[in-house]
Amino acid sequence: MGQSAAARLEAAMGPANYRADSGWLGQAEEVTTMIRIREAITDADYEAWRGVRLAVLPNERCPTVLEMREMDRPGRLLLLAELGDEVVGSGLSDRSDEAGRAGLAPRVIPGARRRGVGTKLLLALAEHAVGQGYDRAGSGVEDDGSLAFAERFGFVETSRQVEQVRSIGVEPWPDPPTAFEVFTVAERPELWPLAYHQVALPTFPDMDVPSLLNVSAVHWEKEWINDPAAMFVAVDGDQVIGVAGLMLDEDRPEHAEVAYTAVRREWRGKAVASTLKRMSMAWAAEHGITDVYTWTQRGNDSMRRLNEHLGFAYGAVSIDVRAALPLALPMGL
Repeated sequence: MGQSAAARLEAAMGPANYRADSGWLGQAEEVTTMIRIREAITDADYEAWRGVRLAVLPNERCPTVLEMREMDRPGRLLLLAELGDEVVGSGLSDRSDEAGRAGLAPRVIPGARRRGVGTKLLLALAEHAVGQGYDRAGSGVEDDGSLAFAERFGFVETSRQVEQVRSIGVEPWPDPPTAFEVFTVAERPELWPLAYHQVALPTFPDMDVPSLLNVSAVHWEKEWINDPAAMFVAVDGDQVIGVAGLMLDEDRPEHAEVAYTAVRREWRGKAVASTLKRMSMAWAAEHGITDVYTWTQRGNDSMRRLNEHLGFAYGAVSIDVRAALPLALPMGL
């Protein structure tokens, strides 16, 4: 979505990894009246928002405060939930990368669950989305209990994504390809805007998501790359034919997320994706990264097979859910 700002897509050989609006962790709750919901405004608020996300999703990269500021735009809402003087939850309501719907991400730290915090966050986020003109919303849940909570508000499961993880050891650089050239975006910055038009836009329709992705050029440049030296671009003449790389993690520098991976249709099956991924892992080894992870749609067999071939193992599962807005309210609310 715009979710996790973090979430990225991987589409090397067809449909790809789409980590939806993850982080919804709530179950049946006993409502507590002393919950305060407020907008995150200051840098300190943003850091508190990050603290909740890191507590809820400790193994995933979280944008820095600076990156979050760069994502600010009209209609994007960040919320904090407080019990007394303690921040115990956070929320995000924003447009999704899927055209025409909002992405909602209520999160509550483990020690404050089942006290009504998740419910209040969700309702505030959904109300904001309705005010922005959305009639559909999506989110992501991590377990069956959270799915049951979501279903109380009218959400239904639409798909599942699987995490794939890989330890980084001694990673040899692949032989230089002969059919195409590879550069980092740091070496040739002008290639990243070209990649949006020549790779991203042609491959977005291949994504196994309910509706077409709607990612602007500005969004591409701000949120789909965070270190040009860690992003690799395959080029044939004046054409960008593929991209792959890593999103680095300032909180855990030894940990990295696999960035958007995509190859133009006419170049699939010609070792472009595997070459770029092997280069990414060799770069990771040289820069002290010990493990990488990615999220791949269950329907994306080709990408999962490539990752398996490259040594990735399976980790967690995320459940994508969607609902009509305004939300259906459970009895008693």
